[in-house]
Amino acid sequence: MNARIRHTARNVLLASTVLWAFGTPATAEPAYPVEAVPPQGAPNVLIIMTDDVGFAASSTFGGAIPTPNLDRLAANGLVYNNFHTTAICSPTRAALLTGRNHHAVGFGTVADLARGEPGYNSVIPKSAGTIAQVLSAAGYDTAMFGKNHNVPTWQSGPMGPFDQWGNGLGFKYFYGFNGGWTDQFSPQLIENDRTIEPPASGDGTEAGYVFDRDLADHAIDWLLTQHSQNPDRPFLAYYAPGTAHAPLQAPAEWIARFKGKFDSGWDAYREAALARQKKLGFVPSDTKLAPMPKGTRPWSALSPDERKVAARYMEVYAAMLAYCDAQIGRILDTLKRTGELDNTMIVFIEGDNGASGEGGAMGGVNYATRVSAAVQGGETAHALTHLDEIGGPDSLPIAPVGWASALNTPFPYYKLVASRLGGVRNGMVVSWPARIGQRGVRSQFVDVNDVMPTVLEAAGVAAPKSLGGVVQQPFDGVSFAYSFTQPKAPTRHRTQYFEVFGHAGIYHDGWMLSEPVKVEPRLDAAMPDPASPWQLYDLNHDWSQTTDVAPFHPDKVAELKALWEAEATRNHVLPLQFSNLSSMLPGTRPEPLSEPGRHVLYPTRERLPAGVFPAINNRSWSIEAVIEVPDNGGEGMLVTQGGRFSGWGLAVLDGRPTFFYRNSDRAAALVRVAAPQPLAPGGHAVTVSFVVDGPGFGRGGVLTLSVDGKPAAEGRLARTVPFAFSPEEATIGRDAGTPIVDDYRLPFAFNGRIDKIAFDLGPVQPMTKAD
Repeated sequence: MNARIRHTARNVLLASTVLWAFGTPATAEPAYPVEAVPPQGAPNVLIIMTDDVGFAASSTFGGAIPTPNLDRLAANGLVYNNFHTTAICSPTRAALLTGRNHHAVGFGTVADLARGEPGYNSVIPKSAGTIAQVLSAAGYDTAMFGKNHNVPTWQSGPMGPFDQWGNGLGFKYFYGFNGGWTDQFSPQLIENDRTIEPPASGDGTEAGYVFDRDLADHAIDWLLTQHSQNPDRPFLAYYAPGTAHAPLQAPAEWIARFKGKFDSGWDAYREAALARQKKLGFVPSDTKLAPMPKGTRPWSALSPDERKVAARYMEVYAAMLAYCDAQIGRILDTLKRTGELDNTMIVFIEGDNGASGEGGAMGGVNYATRVSAAVQGGETAHALTHLDEIGGPDSLPIAPVGWASALNTPFPYYKLVASRLGGVRNGMVVSWPARIGQRGVRSQFVDVNDVMPTVLEAAGVAAPKSLGGVVQQPFDGVSFAYSFTQPKAPTRHRTQYFEVFGHAGIYHDGWMLSEPVKVEPRLDAAMPDPASPWQLYDLNHDWSQTTDVAPFHPDKVAELKALWEAEATRNHVLPLQFSNLSSMLPGTRPEPLSEPGRHVLYPTRERLPAGVFPAINNRSWSIEAVIEVPDNGGEGMLVTQGGRFSGWGLAVLDGRPTFFYRNSDRAAALVRVAAPQPLAPGGHAVTVSFVVDGPGFGRGGVLTLSVDGKPAAEGRLARTVPFAFSPEEATIGRDAGTPIVDDYRLPFAFNGRIDKIAFDLGPVQPMTKAD
């Protein structure tokens, strides 16, 4: 008899015996409610998905970064070389969790850029139950660790609703962060539905706090607790570290391991990676190396200083990924220790999209303000000055686009470019020793939306027709469990469209139709080119998508274009949007606190994400703090958002009301406006106001600091942060994360009383043609 059934039967017998002893009528058949029991022999499931890791990054897939723990899974399982994501994080994660296409569940874009159309509203419908919700209902224990980038911005605050937080998505336990990225040394942590602070500060060394290690610690604790308490119940654990999304950060000792390893540059890396991929049998022997994207300089064209800086970024990237792999190894060791490894189905997806080209030509020390840095110029000189700091707690680095292309070898382009394999093809390993006896490479076309149907089939759990009283929409994914035992079986997932930020394409039976790509020099980025003819690739004979054969197959182009239109219509992809600028402005989403007008906030221990906090970007505004200064003088933060990499704060420093604003971490970017005199004990109203220069994106303006209605100091912001400050959530009455300036130490809590913080927001300024 199954152990879980024995346990239930034992409870029923015990209850009957006790009631009989106390004289309960024999006709009664008391019993505790019967819990859901998974199918006998159902496996544990561990899904691992890293972030912004390209096809040729890890050693498992021919890359130069050692990932021994992924290697050992590959040696004990199957390696998939034809697996696809959506080209960007939120959409990939939505498809993974639901088994449906990303637009079909409201995630045609990232949560931060959601808009009102059904395919882009960032709200997963109840008709698309997640893998965690289905397996929880089937009796599984469930937990999620790491990045949840599927929370609508207006639902990201401490009052919820929590429908798309980790617990709301069906995970009984969640530890990680909401949003696109966080700092490894000072993360914005969440446990279940509460914000928490790291247990210690990260000093950049392995002995200090590091988020990747903390994440693994919590996963290990949960696994040991689950095994102790429910040894007969299978689990679903979803482990989604933020690595290797920017900021690229790792312990200094790990960065030192890679010193000089990438001095030969990205062109040499590509050649060596492809040779290793062929030797491993991971790519066909006739695979060609796709040309570097237009506008990407060869390594030989870089100056010696530029090479030094670019090599450092790659050293940090490698250290970050290798360190993350080591933490995953600790999780695998825990499963071996508890005897669970053999019957654990591990699906390891190395990257939610291709490596990121967002760093532009030379990368940046500060990912949060990389566009501003490009405008300010001197990025290489700035990076050289801070070379040894890159990768540590005083940096938020992003690597150059040349490394992105190299890490996506042998394919063209990178993250965001959904029409090219460099954006959408990632390596995947599946290991399940108890049931998968074969080893080797699998080349069937597989998409991220196939994972949920595959796991359910492996677990013996049928996809429910209704969940929570809501009829479920069908899967778009197709189980690839057939490939476990049939290495040469024909692909069952025959058609898959792709679209992100206007980059569009469609795969069908070995062919791929792709929208052309153009380089936008002003943005230093690849953009879709809807005015040019679409391109056709025969992936059966052109594995790395190098040769456009559209002129030779006009009928195939027409066929796939019609198929694209049908899929785009069915999945709510249309209308396409080719620019995200309008989606970056306040007021785009239902975020009431960013609407023009007056908003009054009160002190709270909670951190307040940008979606539930007044947005001061691209508009005139004023902030009033009504406070009581104690007899011994006032000191501390009144209200702040962001941190040393970009942010602002209204504080009482050395007794004087002071406003800080910085649009980057550079010394020249800090503007400080302070009253000349300390505040006397008693009640005061401290106000800072900003009058924007006029229409445009990130325009400057005049700052005025007032005390009790009288102007006390004035300053000017030459430029402002146009979209978002560094992802350190706002706090009232204290500072958390990193300080705006080094004049104070965290948490810098205000020592008096704050009655209220009132924001008065003007209308959002319209964009101009220059934007």
